Amino acid sequence: MCGIVAYFGMKSAQPILIEGLKRLEYRGYDSAGIALLNQNNLEITKSEGRIDKLAEILGKARREQTVGIGHTRWATHGAPNTLNAHPHLDHSGKIAVVHNGIIENYSTLKTWLMGEGFQFQSETDTEVAANLIGYFYAQACDEEQDRPSNGRNPFEWAVQQALQKLHGTFGFAILCSDYPNMLIGAKKGSPLILGVGSDEFILASDAAAIVEHTTQAIYMSDNEMVCITPEGFQTKTIDNVAISKKLKEIEFSLEQIELGGFEHHMLKEIFEQPQTLKMCMQGRIDRHEHCIKLGGLTHILRELTRTRKFLFTACGTAFHACLVGEFLMEHLARIPTEAEYASEFRYRNPIIEDRETVVAISQSGETLDTLSAIEEAKRRGANVLGIVNSVGSSIARTTDAGVYLHVGPEIGVASTKAFTGQVTVLTMLAIELGRRRHISSDLADYYVDELTKIPDKIETILASSQHIKSIAQANIDQDNWLFLGRGFNYPVALEGALKLKEISYIHAEGLPAAEMKHGPIALIADNMPAVFIATEGPQYDKIMGNIEEVRARGGRTIVVATEGDTAIERHADHLITIPDAPEILQPLLTVIPLQLLAYHAAVLRGHDVDKPRNLAKSVTVE
Repeated sequence: MCGIVAYFGMKSAQPILIEGLKRLEYRGYDSAGIALLNQNNLEITKSEGRIDKLAEILGKARREQTVGIGHTRWATHGAPNTLNAHPHLDHSGKIAVVHNGIIENYSTLKTWLMGEGFQFQSETDTEVAANLIGYFYAQACDEEQDRPSNGRNPFEWAVQQALQKLHGTFGFAILCSDYPNMLIGAKKGSPLILGVGSDEFILASDAAAIVEHTTQAIYMSDNEMVCITPEGFQTKTIDNVAISKKLKEIEFSLEQIELGGFEHHMLKEIFEQPQTLKMCMQGRIDRHEHCIKLGGLTHILRELTRTRKFLFTACGTAFHACLVGEFLMEHLARIPTEAEYASEFRYRNPIIEDRETVVAISQSGETLDTLSAIEEAKRRGANVLGIVNSVGSSIARTTDAGVYLHVGPEIGVASTKAFTGQVTVLTMLAIELGRRRHISSDLADYYVDELTKIPDKIETILASSQHIKSIAQANIDQDNWLFLGRGFNYPVALEGALKLKEISYIHAEGLPAAEMKHGPIALIADNMPAVFIATEGPQYDKIMGNIEEVRARGGRTIVVATEGDTAIERHADHLITIPDAPEILQPLLTVIPLQLLAYHAAVLRGHDVDKPRNLAKSVTVE
């Protein structure tokens, strides 16, 4: 879960690498480093901590090297310090590597390499990869000296040999001081994109590091590598079979990943949701035909209508969207549906029968656990759909069909607009399948009409941000919170608790409200905050009883309720109101105040909400 960037061109590489790393810092921020290729020498600069510290060490002195690689780290193997920071060199000092991923067989390889006389300076798995390339490079150079007519490039050959011995996941950018006119990238399981500009190339783990320089890119697939030289680039498999890749347009602009006057990316992305949900629905709701058209599913919609069962799978926030999707699909389309953590799916013996469909959901489209679940589902013969935000991502390429969220890039580590985008797509899919299977066209039209009103209703909730901030201020001294909801709002309670944990470091637990009395009620103590989602709906009276159970035991109640509900005021220590909406659409509204509550709590406690400790945006390791 690291960020890598490499530059090969005519400009000074250092400022481009530093700026690229800053745009990738949400992928990891334990340490950082760059390597610049100066004729036949590699100049390495590394530091622990954020990119700004690395930039300070480098100073303002202009370096004219035009080839370099950079890395911002989220630690897996080895402590987050300068020694373990990337780039890593092989023991000869000729090979430099930056890496995103995990080498699973690094321990075995390290033992073997040490037996061959190789020495190691760090605790990382990446240094093993650097030394393995160095081993094959030395071997190739010896053979080249003995048989100079074989015509192969020793650097490229050594990389290929090493990659075939590595087990696990990787996105690599690799330099060799003997080959100052070549940069090599390789991918397996971790994202890697090559931006193609005018006489320059930028290799990165995310388009955010590329879009300032070019909007043309190729998306690398697993077990592929790219060799960049002054003549251009060549793509091939890691076993040296040439392949052709098509240039694609990067979908978002530089402006979309800038702060735009907001203090944090997370706050910007919370406030973008009215617009992003309009973008998500744009062109997909056909009033004339009275249907919803999800272009990526058009060719399999009849097959989906006959699906016997859906299995939604994802991790983290996307899993909570899956739970909402389960409620939606069963309620509207009457199709049995299960939601399952992708991280657990592949390690058990899942039952997948004929005419069952697996739907994988991910913001980045690169979540390794979700990709592994897709592979397992495919092995068992399932049709697999993807719902992702990042165009050209691994999940988008490996699923049979799918839908893009079109909510724009999400930079904040804690997901906000991607969640509402996921729920919106699942809502549209459930309404359309419901119209085809179970509900009347009039009811489907009613839900579609109400769905199109959601962005404006979110605007009214955002206007209460300062009120929500005051509620956070009154409760941030408490280190244990409960989030409680029923029905469609139970997954929202889980999401609210996750947001608070992720960025404020307050312990929080999300529960179905009815389950509180089956054990967790023992946690209630004086002034413990309990956040209730108590909007008007079929279970309103029941959740009112749950609120009173907390009040009777001295807990503080923070209640999200429907506008105009005056009866609930006496049950709430703090009240947040939202516009009325059908129960099936309420998660799109009730989650907004919980996002703001978590955001304000984190800021008031002095935390960096965009880069919470121990977390990275795209989890590309197990």
